[in-house]
Amino acid sequence: MSDIRLDHVTKRFGNVTALNDVSLSIKNGEFVVLLGPTGAGKTTMLRLVAGLEKPSEGKIYIAGRDATSEAPAMRDVSFVFQQYSLYPHLSVYDNLAFPLRAPGRNIPEDEVDRRVRKVAELVRIAHKIKNSATRLSGGEMQRVAIGRALVREPSIYLMDEPLSSLDAKLRAELRIELKHIQADLGATFLYVTHDQTEAMTMASRIGILENGNLVQIGTPQEIYEDPVNAYVAERLGTPRINMIPVGALPVNGVPDGTVTVGVRTEHVEVKAAADGPAEIVMVEHLGSENHLHVQCNGQHLVTLAPPAEHWRPGNRAQVALKRPLFFDKGGNRIATR
Repeated sequence: MSDIRLDHVTKRFGNVTALNDVSLSIKNGEFVVLLGPTGAGKTTMLRLVAGLEKPSEGKIYIAGRDATSEAPAMRDVSFVFQQYSLYPHLSVYDNLAFPLRAPGRNIPEDEVDRRVRKVAELVRIAHKIKNSATRLSGGEMQRVAIGRALVREPSIYLMDEPLSSLDAKLRAELRIELKHIQADLGATFLYVTHDQTEAMTMASRIGILENGNLVQIGTPQEIYEDPVNAYVAERLGTPRINMIPVGALPVNGVPDGTVTVGVRTEHVEVKAAADGPAEIVMVEHLGSENHLHVQCNGQHLVTLAPPAEHWRPGNRAQVALKRPLFFDKGGNRIATR
């Protein structure tokens, strides 16, 4: 497998800068997830690594060599798109075998068969291997699309929101399978998503993109616990982090320059108090936990509570904010001792 390095890469489309001076190193065997909203530059970065686009500035290195000007076919990468893009007139077997039968590859048919059957087992589609692609469910079609990338045994796998069109149950199943596959292969994955759950559960490291800029990269825990700014803090966490104006609620140790205080939902503590300043305005029952929507001093907060605590709308409470994060006027994190 291969490492990837982007060295001060910029990509412009006319007057629009899709990627701005991005430097990023991905080690062999890493599962790196790019997270951000539509238009952040995630897909552009994939296309640059794949060779489908050329950078306006900067260099791209694959396995230590300068691949900036290499054709896609020379880069030894596989690309899985959001849409399945299967050949409807071919069987599952022939869809999986198609990349191995491409002109110039000259792979013996027994080797093609071995790889196809191995990958079909890996993505749990072996029982449908003789079926036409049109006779598959959405989840099965996506498994075939992923399998078609795996069967090539490339040095790098690029995946552009491959699970976003599936229902929640299938997304959860394929998330687990993809992580197992990546670990079993020891493969290098660069994966794009706007889904924070995919990023948190799958990634070795997460790269947060905003308007073409790589704002922060780190492990899921680093990104969650130590965000560099409010934008990053709001990308991870369900429910989203509570952001309140400084002074709206009592907080200890507020540093100079603080404009906004961020508190994760698990760090908002509520205790029943008949004369408390906070009111429970809504309770979301989610089985293993409840989300409490709290109104306090004109601020709306969301916190977590175990189902054994029987909160109801209208209950009064005391509120304490633990482990707050502080942000300045520009949304940048203010460090505390």
